[in-house]
Amino acid sequence: MLRFVPQADIAILDPIATTGFVTRNHGFLVFDTLYGWDEQYRAHPQMVESHVVEDDGRTWLMTLREGLRFHDGEPVRARDVVASLRRWGVRDQFGIAAMAVTDEITAPSDRVVRWRLKRPFPLLPDALGKIGANVAFIMPERLANSDPALPISEMVGSGPFRFVASERVPGSRAVYAKFDGYVPRSSGTTSLLAGPKVAHFDRVEWLTIPDASTASAALQRKEIDWWEQPTSDLLPLLRRGRGVKVEVLDPTGAIAMLRFNHLQPPFDNPAIRRAVLGAINQEDVMTAVAGTDRSLWRTGVGFFAPGSIMASDVGMEALTGPRDHAASRRALEQAGYKGEKVLLMGPTDFPAITAMSEVVADTFRRIGINVDYAAMDWASALRRQANRETPDRGGYNAYCTYTAGVNQFNPAAHNFIRGSGLSATFGWSTSPKLEELRDEWLQSGSDEVRARIGRDMQRQAFIDVPYVPLGQFYQPTAYRDDLNGVLKGLPLFWNLKRG
Repeated sequence: MLRFVPQADIAILDPIATTGFVTRNHGFLVFDTLYGWDEQYRAHPQMVESHVVEDDGRTWLMTLREGLRFHDGEPVRARDVVASLRRWGVRDQFGIAAMAVTDEITAPSDRVVRWRLKRPFPLLPDALGKIGANVAFIMPERLANSDPALPISEMVGSGPFRFVASERVPGSRAVYAKFDGYVPRSSGTTSLLAGPKVAHFDRVEWLTIPDASTASAALQRKEIDWWEQPTSDLLPLLRRGRGVKVEVLDPTGAIAMLRFNHLQPPFDNPAIRRAVLGAINQEDVMTAVAGTDRSLWRTGVGFFAPGSIMASDVGMEALTGPRDHAASRRALEQAGYKGEKVLLMGPTDFPAITAMSEVVADTFRRIGINVDYAAMDWASALRRQANRETPDRGGYNAYCTYTAGVNQFNPAAHNFIRGSGLSATFGWSTSPKLEELRDEWLQSGSDEVRARIGRDMQRQAFIDVPYVPLGQFYQPTAYRDDLNGVLKGLPLFWNLKRG
């Protein structure tokens, strides 16, 4: 048995209904995908045995591997895939891009999926195998045909582990059992989401331990095997601990951000959003999140992941210049802010997001924003993110979160830079210009053109401010050193064995 302490409790089990990483990580145990990225972020067939591209790139024929079965014993059929992709394609931003150029997805036989496109979309395997939420997980047709805006509670996938619903204790425990009917790929090298997914543990328990000191002590006493996100103040102790290994799994880091609700005042006003951006100090946020070890974080982070083709210095003086709270206060007044109460959600049981939320709340107060800091558990925050109403009706004005750096390598996977209004991710930002540039990127063919589009998108993002970048940090994880086969990227539970 493997005992794992996740970043937070799983509030929502359905990985299509939320972009929360804890739900995505849970999804990779239960569900499988047609393709999977390797550690170099290249897509490889996973549930797909092979594919053929015809009609000058406008038709894809994907043949499923033989022997795929769901946890309820039913075979995985192409019609299950079609229904799952349709559900995913209205929630995920990369999926929405794929569906925008799709004529139809059909199942001409039980093992063949036919995808007909209006024009070539060579990034299709990348979309179907990506690491970031929402992932294109495959589920039975009867579940996939449900309203994608309403979370499903029955967890039936075809992944290497099955969810043991009878042992689920909300706020405390989730249990997964090895699925004996799972057939891993017979070839390839296991790398991130690609290659054979071989489960060596018969049982995986996720144990929610909100108190960091308790989790640290449990790891050192061998009461747990793996703590996903140890807090920065306990890292020196864990590094000195016998039998404990501390390492960073994701080399692309985590991009922190302040996300606004663009539907409700005062943040429906871009001038007010710009005034807030000018007050945020990334160094203050990152120090609160990751401590004083500068090797674990960086500032000067814009709207794309540092080091990616899309990243640039365009407009960065708005984030890196001197912080002048008095000037920001004046800018707020000139933009029309009149002291309205602003509800900022602040999770109490997610240390990294708690830290960034507290710094942002303090900044709000310093520049004259009447902040209502709504403390709640992460489960409640995730549910509330989807509420478009005013704060007094269960909505909100802003929240802090983060995403993996790899999700900001390009605008196709970058949920938070979308400007598509109600079809954008939570916060619902609107920017016709950002959408126009994103569409141009999707049709571009060279790195030179894509880099130019990246500069243009960042320039526009500093005008529209869909969110405020708060910096990049590298979250260490800690586990017992008798665990072998820990994969890079995120907590994955295949390939993992003891001894």
